Amino acid sequence: MASMRAGLLMMCKSRVFTQFCHKAKHTKLAQCATANIGIRNVSSSYNSSINDEDDAMFLHGNKLHTPVMLDEVLEFMSPSENQVFVDMTFGAGGHSKAILDACPKTTLYALDRDPVAIAVAKQLSSKCYGDRLVPLEGKFSDLGKLLSSHNVRHNSIDGVLIDAGCSSMQMDSAERGFSLSKDGPLDMRMDSNRLPHQPTAADVVNALSEIDISKILKMYGEERQARKIARAIVQYRETFQPIATTKELAHIVSCAFTHREARKRKDKLSRPAHSATKTFQALRIFVNNELNELIMGLEQVERYIKPGGKLAIITFHSLEDRIAKRFLRGIDYSEKQSMNLRQKRRLGMAKDEEQGRPGIPMEEGHKTTVWKQIRKKVVIPTDDDIMKNPRARSAKLRTAVKCDDNIDND
Repeated sequence: MASMRAGLLMMCKSRVFTQFCHKAKHTKLAQCATANIGIRNVSSSYNSSINDEDDAMFLHGNKLHTPVMLDEVLEFMSPSENQVFVDMTFGAGGHSKAILDACPKTTLYALDRDPVAIAVAKQLSSKCYGDRLVPLEGKFSDLGKLLSSHNVRHNSIDGVLIDAGCSSMQMDSAERGFSLSKDGPLDMRMDSNRLPHQPTAADVVNALSEIDISKILKMYGEERQARKIARAIVQYRETFQPIATTKELAHIVSCAFTHREARKRKDKLSRPAHSATKTFQALRIFVNNELNELIMGLEQVERYIKPGGKLAIITFHSLEDRIAKRFLRGIDYSEKQSMNLRQKRRLGMAKDEEQGRPGIPMEEGHKTTVWKQIRKKVVIPTDDDIMKNPRARSAKLRTAVKCDDNIDND
């Protein structure tokens, strides 16, 4: 336990994202603990091992996945003969299949860190697309070495798609522990058992201090009541038992709020939201290092897309979208949000002085970037898209084309 706690503390320090950077009553927690006894008994029947091939066959055979903004992505990419694409979030393969089907002579590299998704990609490759579909198992940060292993050079990719966040098949699998509405072990690892030493969400809530848990909830979930929730989590695990299941954690978070406070919780569409929604988002992002992975992935994408190549980024919450927007506009991730012109000038002069150049005021809009955005505003799903896939309601699509400047021919 001590080594696990030390490892998680190191994760807290290494995963600090520089830019985004009333006490629960024991009686209420006791009621929560009593309710959670049944939850634990149910969850103990789950088989923690995942049969990747069986799950892949089930997903492929039943066509459960509805891609987000598929028409918009296809219209933007406009696949043509002999072009090469990369889908950095293959998932169940909805976008990838559409791109491959749109033109019979395209090649697509399918990247995913989830073993189940890779099993789907391998089945599609062997049964449908052959060597036109190349599965790549790994994280965003592994993109460079994986493409290099297939002799893919810099400035050679025609189009890249990033559909960030958690996939539908991960949310729909209770055994993966992503959904607060489905009871299962509190896991949340996108890599599943591929990286056996990676801490789970249960490790995080059971090993870290109240202060550290509060920081995670506030930074990655933008949770205003982070301290209150963290206090309830620590009190529960110290008074009763370690937290082991998704329903158990959801109950504990709910117990941190009064009924009136819980009723006031709304999502960005002003609909009633569960009290634990932001907590689950924060833990998932932290466990999988999602924001830093997105940054590292975008930096590698810039090296591999050819001049004139296309980049489509689909995000589902403000933290992801903020990274995408800053990347495409060439804004430093560490720059303070919503700075006025005077603050931007001071920052520009300070950076110039650090680099030994005379301080030159940095005017607004003069950012160094190799990307030309296709639309000034983000594309959002249509009502028809949301009807087909309710999880698409918060999606935002940003598209850009790489300019001819700053070419690296390594």
